[in-house]
Amino acid sequence: MDEQFILRVPPSVAERINRLLSENASSSEDKSLDLEFSEDGRTGTFVIGNDRFPASVLDLPCVVESYKTYDDSALVKTADVGQMILVRESGEASPDVVEYRHGLTPPLRDARKRRFRREPDLNPELVQRVEKDLVNIMSGGTVENLDADVNGQGDAGDENARNANKKAPPAAAAKPEVPDTGGNAGEPDGSDSDDSDDSM
Repeated sequence: MDEQFILRVPPSVAERINRLLSENASSSEDKSLDLEFSEDGRTGTFVIGNDRFPASVLDLPCVVESYKTYDDSALVKTADVGQMILVRESGEASPDVVEYRHGLTPPLRDARKRRFRREPDLNPELVQRVEKDLVNIMSGGTVENLDADVNGQGDAGDENARNANKKAPPAAAAKPEVPDTGGNAGEPDGSDSDDSDDSM
């Protein structure tokens, strides 16, 4: 697969790039296009012609797949794009985060906040204790630091745990007694619609 990225530039720079990449590029005054990065790999400079613009590499909130086609009917996946190079005007402040807040399309505006589940707040000591207990259980041992207060029943909880395997015999289900009303003894049920109205 190819290595690909999204290049997001200001509108004025986009027009210059279009002129440079068009068929009559020889007539354009912007004959060079370059991208230089500093040692940290996240900040750099975008150069077009004699103008320099600050640039930053930002992670996208979700992976974007890119495709190409040779016959306008069959698509071939070419890469998973996970980063974007954001070119800014000279006066704009650089972003202070590594991950871009929005996706590439309007429905993914503020994607991290709106579309993804928040990470739970976990106590690291609790996580380590649970991991240790799981390793003990998987190796055939028992849980070492089980608190009686967690059960809420103390010794009664242990008694219930021992008796959990013993099943009580099922009680015989008693049928409810239905009193016999004795109405319509042997007569078929009739309805009001069966009666004919001879009043006419």
